[in-house]
Amino acid sequence: MYETILSPVDYGGLRLKNRILFAPTTFGLSDEETLAKYRALAEGGCAMIIVGDVPVGKSRFEKSLFDAKGFAFYQQLAEIAHAADCKLCAQLHQSDSDLLAMLKYLPALLTKKLTPDQLREKLNEAVGPYITKMPKRKIQTILDGFGKAALLARQAGFDMVQVHGDRMCGSFSSALFNHRTDEYGGSAENRARFAVEAVRAVRTAVPGMPIDYKLAVRQEDPHFGNAGVAEEELSVFVPLLEQAGVTSFHVTLANHSALEDTIPPASHPYFGQPGCFLKFCDEVRQYTALPLCGVGGLNDPDFVEQQLASGRIQCAAMSRPLLADPDLVNKLKNGQAAQIHRCVRCNKKCLGGLMAHQGTRCIYDALRAKEA
Repeated sequence: MYETILSPVDYGGLRLKNRILFAPTTFGLSDEETLAKYRALAEGGCAMIIVGDVPVGKSRFEKSLFDAKGFAFYQQLAEIAHAADCKLCAQLHQSDSDLLAMLKYLPALLTKKLTPDQLREKLNEAVGPYITKMPKRKIQTILDGFGKAALLARQAGFDMVQVHGDRMCGSFSSALFNHRTDEYGGSAENRARFAVEAVRAVRTAVPGMPIDYKLAVRQEDPHFGNAGVAEEELSVFVPLLEQAGVTSFHVTLANHSALEDTIPPASHPYFGQPGCFLKFCDEVRQYTALPLCGVGGLNDPDFVEQQLASGRIQCAAMSRPLLADPDLVNKLKNGQAAQIHRCVRCNKKCLGGLMAHQGTRCIYDALRAKEA
């Protein structure tokens, strides 16, 4: 019944055993708990895990390939994934947060005069000036970091890299944030330059490695997302990224607005429907023949099968459905679809848990513990 979901696919030069990918996710858990979640996901049957927010330099806040402890963590993760015949992809990213602005607001946050949501809003407001005023020397250092990180990722055991097209790539891409007057700003071609050069840096460092690109799309009618690529500019960005070396596109909504927009609950006024971001895949398809991975509201296996079988997308990425049931793919394979703990897109323990600094979890966790 789920022949397409369970069929192998060539995803941008990487052969995957099926079409289900674990979407990049921030866990906010201890290393031990994080590795346990990744192990359950790999053993549950998904074809590839995309590890979110792997920085392209040293970092105080995230696991970095550039320090011994971080590199060892990723090596361990690669061993866990590969032992379960699961591929591993590193989402390479550079934050576009102005750390000086963050430090300025830290006292207010600690004294609870400023909520985390208010801090996020203020940091988003600081992105434009930060990107616009960034010295070219710093730009080049960051771009070099993409190549160096890709090389380290391959050495650590990753099978693919994904260039994060939101964050700094997305902010340079967006006319809402990027007000530069040099070759990195102005026209769509110029605003694409940072992302294109990041991809080229990766391609030069790891010539044979598949490169996925998280293509964050900004919608204006109605307005959702602030960074990323405006829908009407996809015709410029997509061919340039493909020429630079991208081998597949992971298509989603742009960020830098409410998290409930990019991780929409079933009650979302605009993105509550199944496959809520797949319309962006349809738009991207006009400009490329490369494999597309869809994401967003893909919690019904029957619906996912239909989208894959039609050729609308080649892979389906999901986070919440696999957090709800890491064994989702194995259950489909074993004819146990009725036993899947289906994500209801409530956002209570996943996004809600992360925002409450309790870690990304699921309402089904207690039920699975009883079953175990």
